[in-house]
Amino acid sequence: MNGIPRLVLALTLITVGAGLLLSLVESLTREPIAEQRRLETLRALQTVLPPFDNSPDADTVQLVYGKDKKGRELKRTFYRGRQGAEVSGVAFPVTAPDGYSGNISMMVGVDVGGTVVGLEILTHAETPGLGDKITHDAFKGQFKGRAMEGTDWRVKKDGGDFDQITGATISPRAVVKAVHQGLQFYLEHRQDVLAPERSGQ
Repeated sequence: MNGIPRLVLALTLITVGAGLLLSLVESLTREPIAEQRRLETLRALQTVLPPFDNSPDADTVQLVYGKDKKGRELKRTFYRGRQGAEVSGVAFPVTAPDGYSGNISMMVGVDVGGTVVGLEILTHAETPGLGDKITHDAFKGQFKGRAMEGTDWRVKKDGGDFDQITGATISPRAVVKAVHQGLQFYLEHRQDVLAPERSGQ
């Protein structure tokens, strides 16, 4: 019986020590991880936005675009690129939940009128050699210059304007749908996105 209290004490000390160690590691890595994410966002913004001379990651607007399964608000961040005082373009993230292997996260850039300037795939788990071709310039380049009007936002297999990837139609179909929905939301809320009084909100 005397061994049981010692065992409990030892396990308690080990648990407390492990918890303190994990807490220390988390505190040491929090800022570097946040900075890495900021740099990744900036790289994506530089790829998809028209030329700008401000810091778009510091000139943002957040709008509610829906609710999750628990009823909590889902917000989308809009990054505004400027030349001088004028907004030259807006970038925003979209996620396709219906990729072949899960979520496909993207950054879409548009001019103020809503014409697509660029598309960057941020994260995905699509099949190497097939679905992952959504990251290739040949696929992403199809979106440049596209607007809501004058574009059939479907892949060609479904009668639309976008080339699908041979053997991997699900991935491009999901990307086209997500970009289209994101563009629709931007156009419906363009005044809110561009309103100067909402800067940094």
